[in-house]
Amino acid sequence: MEDKVILIVEDDSDILTVLKDQLILDGFAVFGVLQGEEGLKLIQKIRPHLLILDLNLPDMDGIRLCKRVREISDVPVIMLTVRDAISDKLRGFEAGADDYVTKPFEYLELAARIRACLRGRSEGRSLKKILDMGRIRIIPSKREVYVDGDLIRLTAKEYELLDLLARHAGKVLSRDFIKTQIWKGKEIYPWSRALDVHIQRLRRKIEPDPENPRFIITHSGVGYRFEPGE
Repeated sequence: MEDKVILIVEDDSDILTVLKDQLILDGFAVFGVLQGEEGLKLIQKIRPHLLILDLNLPDMDGIRLCKRVREISDVPVIMLTVRDAISDKLRGFEAGADDYVTKPFEYLELAARIRACLRGRSEGRSLKKILDMGRIRIIPSKREVYVDGDLIRLTAKEYELLDLLARHAGKVLSRDFIKTQIWKGKEIYPWSRALDVHIQRLRRKIEPDPENPRFIITHSGVGYRFEPGE
């Protein structure tokens, strides 16, 4: 993990200092800022491997910041916050977060979640073969997706969702199966719209007509099916 870069956006300077020191001791390269706008600029400059994002920031809400991050980057995001209500966690996941840690926390727990996020991405790149699905081409080694030859920018979760659906092309995958595979046991509740939100975003990026999807087909009350292009 020594070559991995982590960016922390945290408005509590004491927490920021402690986290930076601990992560540096663990071999990471660490950058830290106190405000959301600073974080957005730094993401584009240093291209971190992982973002730790506080939900309460002085210049913007962490949910809003996460959504803005998702417009420019697929970096894994771990939200760090004192809010522990189910609704707050759901908002975080639906905004594009990959994990959610509630303050106060043990550093060892956070470190384990960081390594899990980074390891999951690394394994995903190395174990799977290239998929050519007619109009859609998926290259796992680079986590790249092309539609009609054009590179499409996807977030981490959008990529994982498309990859899962494409590798089961022609089969209806239940909502529960998809949630288990993509969120891997994290707190995604039956009434959460996280999956629907990600499907909608994915369709907007890969479908010629998102309102009449050609690739990702809905099976009401069951789940979704992927159909390759011609």
